[in-house]
Amino acid sequence: MFSFAFYAWGEPLWVFLLVSVSLLGYLVSLFIARHRGTAKGKFVYILSICFIIAVLGYFKYTDFLIDNVNEWFGLGAARPNIALPIGISFFTFEIICYMTDVYKGTIQAPRSPMKMLLYVSFFPHLIAGPIIRFTDIEAQMDNRKISLANFSQGVTRFVIGLGKKVILANSVGEIVPNLIGSDSSNSFLGVWFGVCLYALQIYFDFSGYSDMAVGLGKMFGFTLKENFNYPYISKSAGDFWRRWNISLGGFFRDYVYIPLGGNRKRMVRNLFVVWFLTGLWHGANWNFIIWGLYYGTLILLERLFLQKWLERLPAFVSHIYLLGLMLIGWVWFYFTDLSQAWTTLKIMFGFEYRPFITPDSFIFIRENISLFIVAAVAATPLMKHLVKRLAAYRPAGVLVSYAGPIYNFIVLAISTVLLVGSTYNPFLYYRF
Repeated sequence: MFSFAFYAWGEPLWVFLLVSVSLLGYLVSLFIARHRGTAKGKFVYILSICFIIAVLGYFKYTDFLIDNVNEWFGLGAARPNIALPIGISFFTFEIICYMTDVYKGTIQAPRSPMKMLLYVSFFPHLIAGPIIRFTDIEAQMDNRKISLANFSQGVTRFVIGLGKKVILANSVGEIVPNLIGSDSSNSFLGVWFGVCLYALQIYFDFSGYSDMAVGLGKMFGFTLKENFNYPYISKSAGDFWRRWNISLGGFFRDYVYIPLGGNRKRMVRNLFVVWFLTGLWHGANWNFIIWGLYYGTLILLERLFLQKWLERLPAFVSHIYLLGLMLIGWVWFYFTDLSQAWTTLKIMFGFEYRPFITPDSFIFIRENISLFIVAAVAATPLMKHLVKRLAAYRPAGVLVSYAGPIYNFIVLAISTVLLVGSTYNPFLYYRF
Protein backbone atom coordinates (compact mmCIF):
# COMPACT_ATOMS: atom_id res chain seq x y z
CA MET A 1 0.00 0.00 0.00
CA PHE A 2 2.91 2.35 0.67
CA SER A 3 3.99 2.06 -2.98
CA PHE A 4 0.54 3.06 -4.19
CA ALA A 5 0.51 5.97 -1.73
CA PHE A 6 3.92 7.01 -3.10
CA TYR A 7 2.57 7.00 -6.67
CA ALA A 8 -0.65 8.77 -5.65
CA TRP A 9 1.39 11.58 -4.06
CA GLY A 10 2.56 12.64 -7.52
CA GLU A 11 -0.24 11.16 -9.65
CA PRO A 12 -3.46 11.07 -7.55
CA LEU A 13 -5.67 10.51 -10.60
CA TRP A 14 -3.62 7.88 -12.41
CA VAL A 15 -3.11 5.68 -9.35
CA PHE A 16 -6.49 4.16 -10.28
CA LEU A 17 -5.09 3.27 -13.69
CA LEU A 18 -2.08 1.62 -12.05
CA VAL A 19 -4.30 -0.41 -9.69
CA SER A 20 -6.73 -1.36 -12.47
CA VAL A 21 -4.17 -2.66 -14.98
CA SER A 22 -2.29 -4.46 -12.18
CA LEU A 23 -5.45 -6.26 -11.02
CA LEU A 24 -6.31 -7.05 -14.63
CA GLY A 25 -2.88 -8.62 -15.09
CA TYR A 26 -3.38 -10.63 -11.90
CA LEU A 27 -6.84 -11.95 -12.85
CA VAL A 28 -5.91 -12.69 -16.46
CA SER A 29 -2.80 -14.57 -15.32
CA LEU A 30 -4.87 -16.80 -13.05
CA PHE A 31 -7.11 -17.62 -16.00
CA ILE A 32 -4.13 -18.23 -18.31
CA ALA A 33 -2.50 -20.52 -15.74
CA ARG A 34 -5.71 -22.53 -15.41
CA HIS A 35 -6.07 -22.89 -19.19
CA ARG A 36 -2.43 -23.01 -20.24
CA GLY A 37 -1.92 -24.91 -23.48
CA THR A 38 -5.51 -24.44 -24.66
CA ALA A 39 -6.93 -22.24 -27.39
CA LYS A 40 -8.98 -20.43 -24.77
CA GLY A 41 -5.90 -19.60 -22.70
CA LYS A 42 -3.98 -18.41 -25.75
CA PHE A 43 -6.87 -16.21 -26.90
CA VAL A 44 -7.23 -14.51 -23.51
CA TYR A 45 -3.46 -14.04 -23.27
CA ILE A 46 -3.24 -12.37 -26.71
CA LEU A 47 -6.32 -10.25 -26.03
CA SER A 48 -4.98 -9.05 -22.68
CA ILE A 49 -1.54 -8.22 -24.14
CA CYS A 50 -3.25 -6.20 -26.89
CA PHE A 51 -5.30 -4.37 -24.27
CA ILE A 52 -2.25 -3.43 -22.18
CA ILE A 53 -0.44 -2.23 -25.30
CA ALA A 54 -3.57 -0.26 -26.27
CA VAL A 55 -3.56 1.45 -22.87
CA LEU A 56 0.06 2.45 -23.34
CA GLY A 57 -0.62 3.52 -26.92
CA TYR A 58 -3.62 5.64 -25.98
CA PHE A 59 -1.81 7.69 -23.37
CA LYS A 60 1.57 7.90 -25.06
CA TYR A 61 0.97 7.90 -28.82
CA THR A 62 -2.52 9.27 -29.56
CA ASP A 63 -1.34 12.86 -29.97
CA PHE A 64 1.61 11.73 -32.10
CA LEU A 65 -0.67 9.69 -34.36
CA ILE A 66 -3.19 12.51 -34.80
CA ASP A 67 -0.44 15.03 -35.56
CA ASN A 68 0.98 12.81 -38.29
CA VAL A 69 -2.41 11.94 -39.81
CA ASN A 70 -3.25 15.65 -39.92
CA GLU A 71 0.04 16.41 -41.65
CA TRP A 72 -0.08 13.54 -44.14
CA PHE A 73 -3.71 13.95 -45.20
CA GLY A 74 -4.24 17.66 -44.59
CA LEU A 75 -6.87 17.08 -41.93
CA GLY A 76 -7.64 19.28 -38.95
CA ALA A 77 -8.48 16.76 -36.25
CA ALA A 78 -8.22 18.24 -32.77
CA ARG A 79 -5.25 17.21 -30.67
CA PRO A 80 -6.55 15.87 -27.33
CA ASN A 81 -3.29 16.64 -25.44
CA ILE A 82 -3.55 13.53 -23.27
CA ALA A 83 -1.54 13.66 -20.05
CA LEU A 84 1.08 10.92 -19.74
CA PRO A 85 0.90 9.00 -16.44
CA ILE A 86 4.34 8.80 -14.84
CA GLY A 87 6.02 5.44 -15.30
CA ILE A 88 3.40 3.99 -17.65
CA SER A 89 6.08 2.71 -20.04
CA PHE A 90 7.65 0.76 -17.19
CA PHE A 91 4.67 -0.72 -15.35
CA THR A 92 2.85 -1.76 -18.54
CA PHE A 93 5.96 -3.62 -19.71
CA GLU A 94 6.23 -5.36 -16.34
CA ILE A 95 2.62 -6.53 -16.56
CA ILE A 96 3.36 -7.87 -20.06
CA CYS A 97 6.42 -9.68 -18.66
CA TYR A 98 4.33 -11.18 -15.87
CA MET A 99 1.49 -12.43 -18.09
CA THR A 100 3.89 -13.79 -20.70
CA ASP A 101 5.94 -15.69 -18.12
CA VAL A 102 2.75 -17.20 -16.69
CA TYR A 103 1.61 -18.13 -20.21
CA LYS A 104 4.95 -19.83 -20.98
CA GLY A 105 4.99 -21.57 -17.59
CA THR A 106 8.16 -19.80 -16.48
CA ILE A 107 6.43 -18.72 -13.27
CA GLN A 108 3.39 -19.87 -11.32
CA ALA A 109 0.72 -17.20 -10.88
CA PRO A 110 0.49 -16.56 -7.12
CA ARG A 111 -2.95 -16.91 -5.54
CA SER A 112 -2.53 -13.73 -3.52
CA PRO A 113 -3.02 -10.49 -5.46
CA MET A 114 -0.68 -8.71 -3.04
CA LYS A 115 2.42 -10.24 -4.65
CA MET A 116 1.36 -9.07 -8.09
CA LEU A 117 0.51 -5.61 -6.79
CA LEU A 118 3.81 -5.33 -4.96
CA TYR A 119 5.73 -6.48 -8.02
CA VAL A 120 4.20 -3.83 -10.29
CA SER A 121 4.03 -0.96 -7.80
CA PHE A 122 7.29 -1.43 -5.86
CA PHE A 123 8.11 2.24 -5.42
CA PRO A 124 11.92 2.35 -5.91
CA HIS A 125 11.61 1.44 -9.60
CA LEU A 126 7.98 2.36 -10.30
CA ILE A 127 8.30 5.76 -11.98
CA ALA A 128 11.51 5.45 -14.01
CA GLY A 129 12.59 1.84 -13.99
CA PRO A 130 14.52 -0.31 -14.25
CA ILE A 131 12.11 -2.89 -15.64
CA ILE A 132 12.15 -5.88 -13.32
CA ARG A 133 10.67 -9.33 -13.79
CA PHE A 134 8.61 -11.26 -11.29
CA THR A 135 11.28 -13.96 -11.16
CA ASP A 136 13.78 -11.32 -10.00
CA ILE A 137 11.97 -10.63 -6.73
CA GLU A 138 9.48 -13.50 -6.23
CA ALA A 139 11.65 -15.39 -3.74
CA GLN A 140 12.69 -12.17 -2.02
CA MET A 141 9.08 -11.26 -1.26
CA ASP A 142 8.85 -14.18 1.17
CA ASN A 143 12.48 -14.42 2.31
CA ARG A 144 13.93 -10.92 2.19
CA LYS A 145 16.38 -10.06 4.91
CA ILE A 146 16.60 -6.57 6.34
CA SER A 147 19.93 -6.09 8.08
CA LEU A 148 22.08 -3.18 9.17
CA ALA A 149 24.74 -4.19 6.64
CA ASN A 150 22.25 -4.27 3.76
CA PHE A 151 20.72 -0.99 4.88
CA SER A 152 24.16 0.62 5.00
CA GLN A 153 25.00 -0.66 1.52
CA GLY A 154 21.63 0.61 0.30
CA VAL A 155 22.25 4.07 1.73
CA THR A 156 25.67 4.27 0.05
CA ARG A 157 24.22 3.18 -3.30
CA PHE A 158 21.35 5.65 -2.97
CA VAL A 159 23.73 8.51 -2.20
CA ILE A 160 25.89 7.58 -5.20
CA GLY A 161 22.81 7.81 -7.42
CA LEU A 162 21.71 11.07 -5.82
CA GLY A 163 25.14 12.57 -6.44
CA LYS A 164 25.11 11.42 -10.06
CA LYS A 165 21.77 13.12 -10.63
CA VAL A 166 22.04 16.33 -8.60
CA ILE A 167 25.76 17.12 -8.69
CA LEU A 168 26.70 15.82 -12.14
CA ALA A 169 23.61 15.45 -14.38
CA ASN A 170 21.91 18.66 -13.26
CA SER A 171 25.12 20.71 -13.38
CA VAL A 172 26.00 19.46 -16.85
CA GLY A 173 22.40 19.84 -18.03
CA GLU A 174 22.40 23.57 -17.26
CA ILE A 175 25.26 24.10 -19.72
CA VAL A 176 24.06 21.99 -22.65
CA PRO A 177 21.32 24.35 -24.02
CA ASN A 178 23.88 27.14 -24.25
CA LEU A 179 26.07 25.13 -26.61
CA ILE A 180 23.73 23.17 -28.86
CA GLY A 181 20.61 24.58 -30.45
CA SER A 182 21.61 28.10 -29.42
CA ASP A 183 22.25 30.76 -32.09
CA SER A 184 24.44 32.80 -29.76
CA SER A 185 26.92 30.00 -29.07
CA ASN A 186 26.95 27.83 -32.18
CA SER A 187 30.59 27.15 -32.93
CA PHE A 188 32.25 23.99 -34.15
CA LEU A 189 34.07 23.29 -30.89
CA GLY A 190 31.16 24.50 -28.76
CA VAL A 191 28.71 22.12 -30.43
CA TRP A 192 31.03 19.15 -29.97
CA PHE A 193 31.56 20.08 -26.32
CA GLY A 194 27.81 20.47 -25.81
CA VAL A 195 27.01 17.08 -27.32
CA CYS A 196 29.68 15.43 -25.14
CA LEU A 197 28.14 17.09 -22.09
CA TYR A 198 24.67 15.89 -23.08
CA ALA A 199 25.97 12.32 -23.36
CA LEU A 200 27.23 12.62 -19.78
CA GLN A 201 24.01 14.28 -18.61
CA ILE A 202 21.71 11.54 -19.84
CA TYR A 203 24.01 8.81 -18.52
CA PHE A 204 24.25 10.25 -15.02
CA ASP A 205 20.56 11.15 -15.01
CA PHE A 206 19.29 7.66 -15.81
CA SER A 207 22.04 5.60 -14.17
CA GLY A 208 21.68 7.85 -11.11
CA TYR A 209 18.00 6.95 -10.82
CA SER A 210 18.82 3.27 -11.32
CA ASP A 211 21.41 3.47 -8.53
CA MET A 212 18.85 5.11 -6.25
CA ALA A 213 16.32 2.37 -7.07
CA VAL A 214 18.87 -0.38 -6.33
CA GLY A 215 19.85 1.39 -3.11
CA LEU A 216 16.27 1.82 -1.91
CA GLY A 217 15.54 -1.80 -2.74
CA LYS A 218 18.56 -2.88 -0.71
CA MET A 219 17.35 -0.86 2.28
CA PHE A 220 14.06 -2.80 2.20
CA GLY A 221 15.74 -6.19 1.75
CA PHE A 222 15.43 -6.52 -2.04
CA THR A 223 18.35 -7.04 -4.41
CA LEU A 224 17.50 -5.54 -7.80
CA LYS A 225 19.54 -6.29 -10.91
CA GLU A 226 21.98 -3.75 -12.27
CA ASN A 227 20.78 -1.58 -15.15
CA PHE A 228 24.06 0.04 -16.27
CA ASN A 229 27.58 -1.30 -16.61
CA TYR A 230 29.82 1.61 -17.67
CA PRO A 231 28.44 1.81 -21.24
CA TYR A 232 30.90 4.51 -22.34
CA ILE A 233 33.83 2.09 -22.19
CA SER A 234 32.19 -0.05 -24.89
CA LYS A 235 33.95 -0.98 -28.13
CA SER A 236 30.91 -1.50 -30.34
CA ALA A 237 27.24 -0.56 -30.60
CA GLY A 238 26.25 -4.08 -29.58
CA ASP A 239 28.48 -3.89 -26.53
CA PHE A 240 27.04 -0.47 -25.68
CA TRP A 241 23.52 -1.86 -25.59
CA ARG A 242 24.58 -4.77 -23.43
CA ARG A 243 25.69 -2.16 -20.89
CA TRP A 244 23.07 0.61 -21.31
CA ASN A 245 19.53 0.21 -19.88
CA ILE A 246 20.10 -3.52 -19.52
CA SER A 247 16.55 -4.21 -18.36
CA LEU A 248 14.96 -2.64 -21.46
CA GLY A 249 17.34 -4.45 -23.81
CA GLY A 250 16.57 -7.72 -22.04
CA PHE A 251 12.82 -7.13 -22.39
CA PHE A 252 12.96 -6.57 -26.14
CA ARG A 253 15.35 -9.49 -26.60
CA ASP A 254 13.28 -12.03 -24.65
CA TYR A 255 9.74 -10.84 -25.38
CA VAL A 256 10.03 -9.51 -28.95
CA TYR A 257 13.25 -10.51 -30.76
CA ILE A 258 13.41 -14.20 -29.80
CA PRO A 259 9.65 -14.86 -30.26
CA LEU A 260 9.89 -13.30 -33.75
CA GLY A 261 12.60 -15.80 -34.64
CA GLY A 262 15.75 -14.20 -33.26
CA ASN A 263 18.86 -14.97 -35.25
CA ARG A 264 17.36 -18.15 -36.70
CA LYS A 265 14.69 -16.71 -38.99
CA ARG A 266 14.44 -13.27 -40.64
CA MET A 267 17.12 -11.78 -38.46
CA VAL A 268 17.22 -8.45 -40.32
CA ARG A 269 13.47 -7.94 -40.01
CA ASN A 270 13.49 -8.93 -36.33
CA LEU A 271 16.36 -6.58 -35.61
CA PHE A 272 14.65 -3.57 -37.18
CA VAL A 273 11.32 -4.33 -35.51
CA VAL A 274 13.06 -4.37 -32.13
CA TRP A 275 14.96 -1.15 -32.74
CA PHE A 276 11.93 0.63 -34.18
CA LEU A 277 10.04 -0.29 -31.00
CA THR A 278 13.02 0.66 -28.82
CA GLY A 279 13.07 4.12 -30.35
CA LEU A 280 9.28 4.49 -30.19
CA TRP A 281 9.28 3.39 -26.53
CA HIS A 282 11.54 6.31 -25.65
CA GLY A 283 9.15 8.92 -26.99
CA ALA A 284 6.29 9.73 -29.35
CA ASN A 285 8.39 11.58 -31.90
CA TRP A 286 10.21 10.76 -35.12
CA ASN A 287 13.61 11.66 -33.68
CA PHE A 288 13.39 8.74 -31.26
CA ILE A 289 12.39 6.37 -34.05
CA ILE A 290 15.36 7.55 -36.14
CA TRP A 291 17.60 7.11 -33.10
CA GLY A 292 16.38 3.54 -32.61
CA LEU A 293 16.74 2.59 -36.28
CA TYR A 294 20.18 4.20 -36.30
CA TYR A 295 21.36 1.77 -33.63
CA GLY A 296 19.59 -1.10 -35.35
CA THR A 297 21.56 -0.32 -38.53
CA LEU A 298 24.85 -0.12 -36.63
CA ILE A 299 24.26 -3.44 -34.89
CA LEU A 300 23.28 -5.09 -38.17
CA LEU A 301 26.46 -3.83 -39.86
CA GLU A 302 28.52 -5.07 -36.93
CA ARG A 303 26.98 -8.51 -37.19
CA LEU A 304 27.55 -8.65 -40.94
CA PHE A 305 31.18 -7.53 -41.06
CA LEU A 306 32.15 -4.57 -38.83
CA GLN A 307 32.63 -6.62 -35.66
CA LYS A 308 35.31 -8.75 -37.29
CA TRP A 309 37.18 -5.60 -38.33
CA LEU A 310 36.83 -4.01 -34.89
CA GLU A 311 38.27 -7.08 -33.17
CA ARG A 312 41.44 -6.78 -35.25
CA LEU A 313 41.95 -3.11 -34.36
CA PRO A 314 43.64 -1.75 -31.21
CA ALA A 315 41.18 -1.30 -28.34
CA PHE A 316 41.46 2.50 -28.33
CA VAL A 317 40.39 2.65 -32.00
CA SER A 318 37.26 0.62 -31.19
CA HIS A 319 36.53 2.95 -28.28
CA ILE A 320 36.83 6.01 -30.52
CA TYR A 321 34.59 4.33 -33.13
CA LEU A 322 31.87 3.74 -30.54
CA LEU A 323 32.14 7.14 -28.86
CA GLY A 324 31.90 8.96 -32.19
CA LEU A 325 28.86 7.03 -33.38
CA MET A 326 27.25 7.24 -29.93
CA LEU A 327 27.53 11.06 -29.94
CA ILE A 328 25.83 11.17 -33.35
CA GLY A 329 23.02 9.09 -31.86
CA TRP A 330 22.58 11.45 -28.90
CA VAL A 331 22.08 14.36 -31.31
CA TRP A 332 19.01 12.60 -32.72
CA PHE A 333 17.86 11.81 -29.20
CA TYR A 334 18.22 15.41 -27.97
CA PHE A 335 16.34 17.28 -30.70
CA THR A 336 12.67 16.53 -31.31
CA ASP A 337 12.94 19.02 -34.18
CA LEU A 338 14.57 17.00 -36.96
CA SER A 339 15.83 20.10 -38.76
CA GLN A 340 17.74 21.17 -35.64
CA ALA A 341 19.26 17.71 -35.29
CA TRP A 342 20.33 17.74 -38.94
CA THR A 343 21.81 21.25 -38.65
CA THR A 344 23.76 20.25 -35.55
CA LEU A 345 25.22 17.20 -37.30
CA LYS A 346 26.21 19.30 -40.30
CA ILE A 347 28.02 21.74 -37.99
CA MET A 348 29.81 18.86 -36.22
CA PHE A 349 31.14 17.44 -39.48
CA GLY A 350 31.89 20.68 -41.27
CA PHE A 351 29.04 20.63 -43.79
CA GLU A 352 27.62 23.88 -42.42
CA TYR A 353 30.09 26.62 -41.61
CA ARG A 354 30.44 27.90 -38.08
CA PRO A 355 33.45 29.59 -36.45
CA PHE A 356 35.82 27.10 -34.86
CA ILE A 357 35.11 28.81 -31.55
CA THR A 358 33.26 31.95 -30.48
CA PRO A 359 33.85 34.12 -27.39
CA ASP A 360 30.66 32.79 -25.78
CA SER A 361 31.47 29.13 -26.37
CA PHE A 362 35.07 29.70 -25.27
CA ILE A 363 33.81 31.03 -21.93
CA PHE A 364 31.46 28.06 -21.46
CA ILE A 365 34.22 25.59 -22.26
CA ARG A 366 36.83 27.30 -20.10
CA GLU A 367 34.52 27.57 -17.09
CA ASN A 368 33.22 23.99 -17.34
CA ILE A 369 36.17 21.94 -18.57
CA SER A 370 36.91 20.78 -15.01
CA LEU A 371 33.33 19.59 -14.56
CA PHE A 372 33.55 17.76 -17.88
CA ILE A 373 36.78 15.97 -16.87
CA VAL A 374 35.35 14.94 -13.48
CA ALA A 375 32.14 13.67 -15.10
CA ALA A 376 34.03 11.83 -17.85
CA VAL A 377 36.24 10.04 -15.30
CA ALA A 378 33.19 9.23 -13.14
CA ALA A 379 31.57 7.55 -16.17
CA THR A 380 34.38 4.96 -16.21
CA PRO A 381 35.24 2.23 -13.65
CA LEU A 382 38.54 3.99 -12.86
CA MET A 383 37.53 5.25 -9.41
CA LYS A 384 35.86 1.93 -8.56
CA HIS A 385 39.08 0.02 -9.35
CA LEU A 386 41.15 2.56 -7.43
CA VAL A 387 39.01 2.19 -4.29
CA LYS A 388 39.21 -1.61 -4.52
CA ARG A 389 42.99 -1.50 -4.79
CA LEU A 390 43.32 0.87 -1.85
CA ALA A 391 40.98 -1.27 0.24
CA ALA A 392 43.26 -4.28 -0.30
CA TYR A 393 46.23 -2.64 1.44
CA ARG A 394 46.72 -1.56 5.03
CA PRO A 395 46.59 1.12 6.34
CA ALA A 396 44.90 2.42 3.18
CA GLY A 397 42.13 -0.16 3.69
CA VAL A 398 41.31 1.30 7.09
CA LEU A 399 41.10 4.79 5.59
CA VAL A 400 38.78 3.54 2.86
CA SER A 401 36.43 2.02 5.45
CA TYR A 402 36.15 5.40 7.18
CA ALA A 403 35.92 7.28 3.89
CA GLY A 404 32.55 5.69 3.00
CA PRO A 405 30.43 7.43 5.65
CA ILE A 406 32.33 10.70 5.11
CA TYR A 407 31.69 10.46 1.36
CA ASN A 408 27.98 9.80 1.97
CA PHE A 409 27.70 12.82 4.26
CA ILE A 410 29.51 15.17 1.87
CA VAL A 411 27.57 14.09 -1.23
CA LEU A 412 24.26 14.24 0.66
CA ALA A 413 25.07 17.72 1.99
CA ILE A 414 26.10 19.07 -1.42
CA SER A 415 23.07 17.50 -3.11
CA THR A 416 20.72 19.00 -0.51
CA VAL A 417 22.19 22.46 -0.98
CA LEU A 418 21.92 22.21 -4.76
CA LEU A 419 18.34 20.93 -4.60
CA VAL A 420 17.24 23.69 -2.24
CA GLY A 421 18.75 26.34 -4.51
CA SER A 422 17.57 24.94 -7.85
CA THR A 423 14.35 24.98 -9.83
CA TYR A 424 12.31 21.85 -10.54
CA ASN A 425 14.54 19.43 -12.46
CA PRO A 426 12.99 15.99 -12.94
CA PHE A 427 14.67 12.85 -14.21
CA LEU A 428 14.82 12.79 -18.02
CA TYR A 429 13.31 9.31 -18.13
CA TYR A 430 10.13 10.43 -16.32
CA ARG A 431 8.75 11.42 -19.73
CA PHE A 432 9.21 7.92 -21.13
